[in-house]
Amino acid sequence: MKRSVALRWMAGGATAVTSAAILLAMPMSQALAADNLSLGAGADGSSKASGTSYGNVKDGSTSTYWAPGSSTGYVSVKWGSATTVSSAVIKQASGGGSITSWRLLNADNGAVLASGSGSPSSISFSSTSLKKLTLDITAASSAPRIAEFETYATGGGSTPTSTPTAGPTSSPTPGPTSNPGTPTGAWPASAGSVSVSGTVNVSGTFDGGMKTYCCIGDGSQNESQDPMFKIANGGTLQNVIIGSPAGDGVHCEGTCTIRNVWWNDIGEDAATFKGTGNGTSYVIGGGARSGSDKTFQHNGNGTVSISGFYLSGSGKLYRGCGNCTNSYERHVKIDNVLLNDIDMVAGINSNWGDTATITRVTISNSSSVVVCGKYQGVSKGSEPKYLGEGWNDSNCKVNRSDITIR
Repeated sequence: MKRSVALRWMAGGATAVTSAAILLAMPMSQALAADNLSLGAGADGSSKASGTSYGNVKDGSTSTYWAPGSSTGYVSVKWGSATTVSSAVIKQASGGGSITSWRLLNADNGAVLASGSGSPSSISFSSTSLKKLTLDITAASSAPRIAEFETYATGGGSTPTSTPTAGPTSSPTPGPTSNPGTPTGAWPASAGSVSVSGTVNVSGTFDGGMKTYCCIGDGSQNESQDPMFKIANGGTLQNVIIGSPAGDGVHCEGTCTIRNVWWNDIGEDAATFKGTGNGTSYVIGGGARSGSDKTFQHNGNGTVSISGFYLSGSGKLYRGCGNCTNSYERHVKIDNVLLNDIDMVAGINSNWGDTATITRVTISNSSSVVVCGKYQGVSKGSEPKYLGEGWNDSNCKVNRSDITIR
């Protein structure tokens, strides 16, 4: 059965004031520090190595540092009210591991503001009002040491850090803005066709220039098909139209970002998230159509964040695997989406502690849609038991006012 779904998805901090006389007397480095919005801000993160502190990244001293408990992790600076930031400067202390992949995130909504490979330094991005900015280290040789995470409204990150492109064009089409906006259901025009005979491996950023990539697999629900794209940990796939058949769609091997990607026919699954490092993967913008079961399959652990996505024809937008080889706690965040002709927005396994946070969803042509379906996860070889729909509870974090039926 083919269905149609459209998804509608998904701070001014105080700058230190210094008199002209004091500025004239200060060394240049201190004058710049006076504009560092991180000074006086708060900080938190994913983990911290023994003897390090989150607060060390915003204390103005390069002699102290934060390091994650393993080779990957994230650290954030945060403000009590919305603050406008357009650049960041990352200063590392000696003796730590080498960063090989990173992302800069708007932690308010999970949007990726910038990303790259190698050690980040000065990073510029579109001016953004937010309460929390996160440096997410997705790959490193060992635990890196972040001495300072400076942030500026303007100017501090004067030299942008480029994002490497592993795409097929020498001048890739720029990706969408961090905020994907409100999807309308309009399908993008293809900029050309690319013939694919096997899985395309993505490391870093692959920009497809809005060309249609086709074809692999047989278009069936056979789960043994190869994916059309396989994204390495920390990678980004963007500006791609995936033709039909598309095999098993896209596989994210760790954490990944899927930005402005469109599936002409979902086939088995649009994308499968397999990472087991408890990180967050992002689907930003894009759309999919003509599915019969799941759109996004979550086999690993951690969180999948879906925003600004348009879906036309599928059983479920998201499903946390209920009978995979390994059982995990999984989380999904869905915001600002428009869905048409679907059976379920999100299916989660409540007995494993899964959560679904769902906001600003519009649904059409769906007479008996389940917004947050709870299942009892089971071991491989058995079938999960459907337990019923949840509203505003510990697993299903959604209010009826967040859902518009039309």
